[in-house]
Order: sequence, then structure tokens, then C-alpha cells
Amino acid sequence: MVRLSEAALAGLPAAVAVPRYDRSKVNAGIVHFGVGGFHRAHQAMYLDRLLNAGEASDWGICGVGVLEVDRRMKQALEEQDHLYTLVLKHPDGTLEPRVIGSIVDYLLAPDDPQAVVEKLADPGIRIVSLTITEGGYNFDQITREFDASNPAVQADLVPGALPQTVFGLVVAGLALRRSRGIEPFTVMSCDNIPGNGELARKVFAAFARLKDPELADWLEASVRFPNSMVDRITPVTTDADRVLVQREWGIDDGWPVVAEPFEQWVLEDSFGLGRPAYETVGVQVVDEVEPYELMKLRLLNVGHQAIAYFGVLAGYTFAHEAARDPLFVGLLRRYWDREARPTLRPVPGVDLDAYTAELVERFGNEHVRDTLARLAAESSDRIPKWLVPVIRARLDAGGEVDASAALVASWARYAEGVDESGNPITIVDRLADSRHTAALAQASDPLAFLRDESLFGSLAAEPAFTVPYLRTLDALHARGARAALTELVGEPAAS
Repeated sequence: MVRLSEAALAGLPAAVAVPRYDRSKVNAGIVHFGVGGFHRAHQAMYLDRLLNAGEASDWGICGVGVLEVDRRMKQALEEQDHLYTLVLKHPDGTLEPRVIGSIVDYLLAPDDPQAVVEKLADPGIRIVSLTITEGGYNFDQITREFDASNPAVQADLVPGALPQTVFGLVVAGLALRRSRGIEPFTVMSCDNIPGNGELARKVFAAFARLKDPELADWLEASVRFPNSMVDRITPVTTDADRVLVQREWGIDDGWPVVAEPFEQWVLEDSFGLGRPAYETVGVQVVDEVEPYELMKLRLLNVGHQAIAYFGVLAGYTFAHEAARDPLFVGLLRRYWDREARPTLRPVPGVDLDAYTAELVERFGNEHVRDTLARLAAESSDRIPKWLVPVIRARLDAGGEVDASAALVASWARYAEGVDESGNPITIVDRLADSRHTAALAQASDPLAFLRDESLFGSLAAEPAFTVPYLRTLDALHARGARAALTELVGEPAAS
């Protein structure tokens, strides 16, 4: 077994694709905040593909960690020359390993925030990209306004304070570029949020305005914030994945990444200082991202939520287990066909029948072993952005919302913190305590879970939604998840 490193690449098995370029000649042109599994399976992979084609040597990635928990990633990457193994797991069980070399540096802001600011001010940095999760944008779910009361934000606003948040760091980097006469970098959000570029512009400008109104005016006029849509199912790396990489190819990798073979990146062509030639390696570079974005969020992402809560309650652990159950497929089909798809605009070049059929296949890939617990995490950041707009559109159009209401009811039942066998459920959510309290209050107030208007708006007062919601919630409590699904979609067809 060999520890992954630059020196070890030449000796790896032929089955493992390795960088074919001289990494010593790759310079950072992108600073990325939020180097996790998805970024390494997606944006970094596309750039590695470009580098292997002999292009983009001035577009390497310098990762940045903002939180103390990011120290583990810094250490893991530094110990292996910022290399890592990406393993694609195909539905037939085929494994496709590849060492990715596009990350060339990693900075941890808590150790030296000024070093991060100086890196951002480097003229060679032309893009700052983000995968900081939905909650990282620090905005109100209903108003979509920046939350200036956040203590970390308040600390960054103190005159002379060293920046600690992504807002403080990025705005400080822009301010330094401006003072030195350097053109601003482009901020490229790659998070699962509708209008992610527009939202990024809003929150960064809001922070800048609190810090320096003149700087905010310049930011709003000069900095580009392209929208994007990204897609690749990427489970959390487990010890079993590390063992797999060791067993199959003799590689000791501290933090490999596993993912499905499917990949998609739709990117608005709006960059101030150029960009890598992404379109030559499979990225769809377009004038308008929104149709693709809504398709993905409302079909794939909400589809994941649909199987997650019901699946855990029914005793499943993995996404593929639920996705192969005809009852769950019935739920997905009803939601997609009757509720989600009527809210979508035409998506250029996409057959939605084929797209949803492929989603069922992707969800059912047993080799990816995506957990329902991962899909059910951070629901308070997901349901309001992904599903509530579908519900609102259907109610406004006088359409049915039975499947959507059932999905929300399954979240409400899940948030009670115990499954149907009495096993505890660990709720991973920034609002875990308040959601759990609201779920427990359903015993005396059946609509308690819906009463938080910051998450659900006025849904608790709308019978067109609450009637099907309460019907499913009652069924979940009285008869369980499978019975509730059967009442919603009917008995599954005999195989």
C-alpha cells in the first residue's frame, strides 16, 4: 500500500487515472470556499479534466476553510500534496477511480485570515467559488434578506476586526483589490439555491453596505455573480470508502470521494476576468440557468426529500432501498407529474419524462449507498427553498398539493425524533431544537409544525394545504409510513 502523494502517482495501478499534467506549473486562479466532497467530485473534477487536456494551467484551485472543523480537510489534503481519489460507482457495480490534481493549495482562515485576504487580492485570482451550503448565505427564508444580527457577522463589522466569515473575507479581499487598482474577481456560487448567483450578490452587497456603503456601490456595479446549477449525488465519505480504495488499488487516501457517474453543471456565462473553457469538458454554459435550476431543485432535490423522511420512518437506511420500493416510486411519480412539473418552464434540450426516469435509476444505485440520514439533514434550509415554492404555485393555480403536503407531513413526523420501531432519529438541522419542539406539540396542536411563517409562510391557514397535510400526518401516527403512502398513491402494482 502506498500513501497518496505526487511522488506516488507514477507507481499507481494502470486502472487508476492520474493527472497527466505537470502540477508544479499549475497556478491558482480560483479561490474556493467550502472544499467538501461535492466540490471535489464536481467543480474540481471538471477543472482536472481541463488540465488533462492541456488547458487551464492558470486556473488551479486554492481551497479555503472558514471554520475550525475545516482543519481536518486542510490536514488531509496537505499530507497528500492536495491530491485525492475520486471513485465513481456505476449501477452495475463497476468502479472508476481517478486521482484529481486541480487543488494546488489550501488556507485555513482561523489560522491566518489576513493570508486569505491577501490571496483574494492576488491579481492571479479571477474567480471565487462557493459551496458553503444553503445555510451559509445567512438570509431569512421568507424575506430573503441578509441577517445582519448574526453574531459572527456583527464581529466582522467591528472596525479593525480580522474577518472570520466568508462575507468578511470576500469583501475584505474585494476592498483590497479596489484600493490597489486590481479588477474584481467573479463570485461563482455552486450551491443548491434558486438564483444562487443573484442571492450571493444580495448577501455580499448587504454585508459590504454595512461595512462601507461606497464599497457596496462599487461591488454592485463591478462584481459579476453568475447563476449556476450543479448535480452529482455525492455521499459523505466513510471509513468503508477508505478501505475500498486501499483494497482495490493499494492507495492510502485520507479523504477520498465517492460519487455516482452522472454529472451536470449548467453555468451562466457572466464572468468579469475570464473563465476556464468549461464548455469543452461537459459544462453547459448558457445565457439563462433558471429553467435547469428549477428542474433540478424541484425534481431531484425534492425527490430526495420525498423518500428521505418516509424512508427513515419505514425503517430504511439507504436511498436505494426506498427508491426500489414501488410505494416510494409511486410517491415520486405523483409529486413529479401532478405537482412539480406543472410549475416548470420549458427546459431547453431536456426531455422531462426521460429525466425523471433517470432519477429513479440514479436514486436506486445501490453501490453509491447514499444514506437517507444525509438526505434528511438541514431540512429547514431545504424545504422552504425547494418545495414551498412548488406548493405556493400550485395553490395559486388551484392545483392539487396532496403529495407535497404528504412530504411536509413526513418531515413533521420525522422531526418527532423516533421512528416507527421506537428507534431514536438524530435530527441534523440548524433549527433542530425548535423543529423537534414543534413536532412534539402536534399531539395537542396538529398544525404546530406549520406555524413558523419563516419556513412555511401562510400554509397553516390554508385549508387546501392543511386538509391533505393532516390526512397524511394522521395516517403516519395511526398506521405508519407504508399505510400512509398506500392511502396516497394506492397499492403498488404486482411485479
